[in-house]
Amino acid sequence: MAYDYQPFDYVPPPGLTAPEGKKPVVIVGAGPIGLAMAIELAGQGVASVVLDDNNVVSVGSRAICWSKRSLEIFDRLGIAGKALDKGVTWQVGRTFHRDQEVFNFDLLPEAGHKMPAFINLQQYYVEQFLVERAQEIPLIDLRFKNKVVGIDPGAAGAILDIETPDGPYALEASYVLACDGARSPIRGMLGLEFEGEVFEERFLIADIEMEADFPSERHFWFEPEFHAGQSALLHKQPDNIYRIDLQLGWDANPEHEMQPEVVIPRIVKVVGHDAFRLDWVSVYTFQCRRLAEFVHGPVIFVGDSAHVVSPFGARGGNGGLQDVDNLGWKLAAVLDGRAGERLLASYGRERGFGADENIANSARATKFMTPGDGVERMFRDQVLHLAGTTSFARGWVNSGRLSRPCIYPLAAPDDPTLPPGARPGAVAPDAPLANGWLMNHLGHEPVLLALGRAAPQEAPCRVLELPATAEIQQRYLGEAESALYLIRPDQVIAARWTDAEAGALADAFRMMWEGA
Repeated sequence: MAYDYQPFDYVPPPGLTAPEGKKPVVIVGAGPIGLAMAIELAGQGVASVVLDDNNVVSVGSRAICWSKRSLEIFDRLGIAGKALDKGVTWQVGRTFHRDQEVFNFDLLPEAGHKMPAFINLQQYYVEQFLVERAQEIPLIDLRFKNKVVGIDPGAAGAILDIETPDGPYALEASYVLACDGARSPIRGMLGLEFEGEVFEERFLIADIEMEADFPSERHFWFEPEFHAGQSALLHKQPDNIYRIDLQLGWDANPEHEMQPEVVIPRIVKVVGHDAFRLDWVSVYTFQCRRLAEFVHGPVIFVGDSAHVVSPFGARGGNGGLQDVDNLGWKLAAVLDGRAGERLLASYGRERGFGADENIANSARATKFMTPGDGVERMFRDQVLHLAGTTSFARGWVNSGRLSRPCIYPLAAPDDPTLPPGARPGAVAPDAPLANGWLMNHLGHEPVLLALGRAAPQEAPCRVLELPATAEIQQRYLGEAESALYLIRPDQVIAARWTDAEAGALADAFRMMWEGA
């Protein structure tokens, strides 16, 4: 079933007839990151205007793999139910060398989590669900067919020049969030360049519609018989759509490779028949690049406008949502005077760290999948050979390390005797509670978790006291009988103690708002 692309209504903006007042936030780009950003800010009480030069969702599946952390963010934004209902849930990946399985993994081997490890869901559905949610929120002003053609940043904000079907107008904002993608026009207008590496390799993406019984798993092949000497990836999506990625080589001509008469015979070799419909085709080049700085005065870059990675590992869209997660509460605090610009600077520092981690993982995967001649290829080939018979080599097989949130290097109070998976800088692990899920009790405001004990009387924020259930014991306490955890509004652990006085709690609370 082909997706039904319905245009969103264009409404003439008020700025065409009279100057508009200064906006606290203008978001450029109504893709998943821009829409999520607007909804996250609205949850913090911040109004925004979202500008997009188009009036339909993205064409083609594009980003399809949404991680557990992204689903937790979607839950906070109000679209997780729709995404889970529509998406294909999976947690197992299998890697093959030729026709032999050499490695497999389970991304969520333990029970007791609300969200699955991953779902596959085409980007156009994610955008549709986010637009529908945004349209329900009065604090969000969605403006389609509003193209930003100029920007003039200053000390107190920025002025945007915008073109519409009815003419131009200007809009002033305290902050402009550039969520306008990898080719970011805003980045170009400011004369900013990416730094990093472009790999000399091309891959074909083909979405096909067919009836099939492939399992809901990630399958990756090195040197399969159906695509000799190259690599291939298969993912199942909703609506009987399957994503197939095929390595082409640097010398491949993208325009030629996208022609149906070229694509279809390649797909026939993969699936073994021609009973399918070609839905979407693209050719891409691997890139692992980023801006040196994400915050440029009143202009802040979010998602692909700030950093791009190769798609293997699903670190693009998921990394962008982690940008949203990190920035929303910080920008809201600065706008309402609870915090200063130092907290905004911590967005660039923390998400720069996350981008570097994603780039490093993506670059390593790319070099393993497309090794250079000599030592790189010899190493790759020997690892694949050993992985077929020797367990120690299987963990070296790299077809893309799947996205998970980074652990920020916070200078925060910590008791290292508590479990390492719940240390400061990590996302708070979810756990089942008597009245739902822990993650649903966190977010939008700081929370002090008092686990297996009462909270101190002078807590600096909202307190959540919980008994030491089996999952809480495993994920938060380890061998300890009780603990205190300070959780940031983005559900990241800010500090933890087995015991602490009110003064220590207050100091950690202050450090959190200062972006320390």
